[in-house]
Amino acid sequence: MADMQIVPACKNVEAQYVEMMVPLYSYGCEKKVKKTLSHLKGIYSVNVDYYQQKVTVWGICNKYDVLANIKGKRKEARFWNAEDNITSEELEPPSSNPLRDSKPYLAFTMVRSLSWKAWKKVFTRSNSF
Repeated sequence: MADMQIVPACKNVEAQYVEMMVPLYSYGCEKKVKKTLSHLKGIYSVNVDYYQQKVTVWGICNKYDVLANIKGKRKEARFWNAEDNITSEELEPPSSNPLRDSKPYLAFTMVRSLSWKAWKKVFTRSNSF
């Protein structure tokens, strides 16, 4: 995701502030968010306020790419301003197949992906009780 940052190559590029509301449940979440955003190209600083549940990013970046990156860690993340949230929802494509998002399908693929040796271990361990 770090290569998603596309900045126009003109002379008047300025750094901008991106403010997001991110649900933080512990100080570990705070560290995870800060580490994720600090590895993006063009980011100068990341300020995380645990009590306000607010993340402020300063740098030369696309704010929608920053939000997409943070949604990889916290799904409920959104922009601090309500006007920006409306445009970000329009940019997201709808899910192509709702059947693929269901849990039984995922469980089936995980079961099928086990190798013969893994199946053998499962059955020998379950019979050892």
